[in-house]
Amino acid sequence: MIDPRRKREKMVREQIEARGVTDPEVLRAMRSVPRHLFVDEALQAQAYEDHPLPIGHGQTISQPYIVALMSSLLQIKPGVKVLEIGTGSGYQAAVLAEMGADVFTVERIKALYQKARQLFSNLKYHYIKTKLDDGTMGWHEKGPYDRILVTAGGPDVPPPLVDQLEDHGILIIPVGASKRSQKLIRVIKDGRDTKQDDMGSVAFVDLVGKFGW
Repeated sequence: MIDPRRKREKMVREQIEARGVTDPEVLRAMRSVPRHLFVDEALQAQAYEDHPLPIGHGQTISQPYIVALMSSLLQIKPGVKVLEIGTGSGYQAAVLAEMGADVFTVERIKALYQKARQLFSNLKYHYIKTKLDDGTMGWHEKGPYDRILVTAGGPDVPPPLVDQLEDHGILIIPVGASKRSQKLIRVIKDGRDTKQDDMGSVAFVDLVGKFGW
């Protein structure tokens, strides 16, 4: 395998910067986090390519550009409190932690939850908090959150997540009637009101839970 650092640099230059992501902290984190360790050994040679990869249990690790885009839309600053719904491989949480966010992440599939926890420990991301649960319900006892990121698509924005978002907070979630019609939605909370912006078409695995599919 070619030096992973060189692969990460190429990934950032050709897939992320070339598509207009300019946040220096996003670019730094994507250059730093060893993405190949978040996939099975048999797929590590493909880890820095421009597409998602399977991680088992019908789930995927998102395309590098999508991870960078969503991280950029969250407008992360050091100390910002982030709730992630759908830990999956753990890669997105690691990127946010690398940017200085205080990350709380929820996963419903026990095997993925356990694997991500072990990987966070191995890579010394000791401050990422994890929970095995239905992510559509959020993590109420640890809220509210400055930012919420959902890494699976559902038919609408789960109300418990909006409730757990701080005033003027940002929520990023794929929304659509089916995987083929998802839009990446940015929700900004303003008191009892929310503003929603369409940030473009995406295709994510299904969000499963009380307020998912």
